[in-house]
Amino acid sequence: MARYRPPMRFGFVLPGGGATEQLEQAVLADDAGWDAVFVWEAAYGVDAWSLLAAMAAKTSRVRLGTMLTPLPWRRPWKVASQVATLDQLSGGRAILAVGLGAPDPALGTTGEVTDRRARAALLDEGIDVVYSLWHGDLEHHGPAFDVDLRPRVELFGEFTPVQQPHPPLWCVGAWPRPRSMRRVLRCDGWLPNVLDAGGEHRSATPDDVRAARAWFDATGPVRDGFDVIVEGETPADDAGAASAIVAPWADAGATWWLDARWSVDAADRRRVVEERLAAGPPRL
Repeated sequence: MARYRPPMRFGFVLPGGGATEQLEQAVLADDAGWDAVFVWEAAYGVDAWSLLAAMAAKTSRVRLGTMLTPLPWRRPWKVASQVATLDQLSGGRAILAVGLGAPDPALGTTGEVTDRRARAALLDEGIDVVYSLWHGDLEHHGPAFDVDLRPRVELFGEFTPVQQPHPPLWCVGAWPRPRSMRRVLRCDGWLPNVLDAGGEHRSATPDDVRAARAWFDATGPVRDGFDVIVEGETPADDAGAASAIVAPWADAGATWWLDARWSVDAADRRRVVEERLAAGPPRL
């Protein structure tokens, strides 16, 4: 029997800009019917979690999260706290998206770990720490992190997210590498990173989603409500074309479509982003 797939939802990834500008865009997205707004988490710049907290206070419906958090370069207990705080402020609308982090000299350097295997180990253990804290287990002893926050409960009481058993945690997974994809099985959603036969990155296709869905169903189990998240661009001025772009992904088993404008010129960024947000999400 085919596994139930939830209907597709639609988010928007804000490509940057000032804090006030992005806050106003989140309000526009909320009013225009988008299901989520995501912001970029940079090493230096507009702080993602401060911005998301402001968005939580100014919106009522959209889900809010990062796209994405390089968890190996963050303290996982701090990230868990930031997401739980956002979840409380928003009434249960927080999403955490995590990945290895992409070393890129164009983004600057901060002396973080760049070795891929080391980052993968930190990501695995970081996910463990985040889930443990959200579930009330305040003690973790592992190769990289030695955490005991039980005295905090004695002083200040319990601290938990609104969403139960926890906010969604989406993770990048390299398809079809089994080790990377098994990490995704521990999480609540898959952000596709597709490799060709030579191990080089290539654009994902609906067929990749379909194949990965079959692998999840055969290898699983996946968590209830497990999501597959894909990203691309749809036009603001042609609803039919937007639907035609998204429909094959929904048919393949994707549950979230994220519109993004990463390549737009900075001079046109605000106009392009706000025109697309105001037009509302694609419709199926």
